[in-house]
Amino acid sequence: MGYIQDARQNHVKKKVEEALRSKMKQKALKECDHYTAKYAECALGRTLSVVWRCRQQAQELNDCLHQLPSCFGVESGGTENSISFLCHMSLTKHQ
Repeated sequence: MGYIQDARQNHVKKKVEEALRSKMKQKALKECDHYTAKYAECALGRTLSVVWRCRQQAQELNDCLHQLPSCFGVESGGTENSISFLCHMSLTKHQ
């Protein structure tokens, strides 16, 4: 019985983590929309040359994305309550 309960808890935890990742991704894309548009405009019609022609726009987009709070590394440490609290704080910080 303990194995089944652990499996269910792990399944629920994974679903919560997936939902948090999805929400953080949506928020990041919204917050950095200007930089995403600049990069997309630069990359339009390019193939391999996008790497060196759009380097500045890619760096600006990465800088924006890295300034936002993240839940991605949090779930590996602490208890489930601390995970929920830290991710909740990250999600509400910039609203």
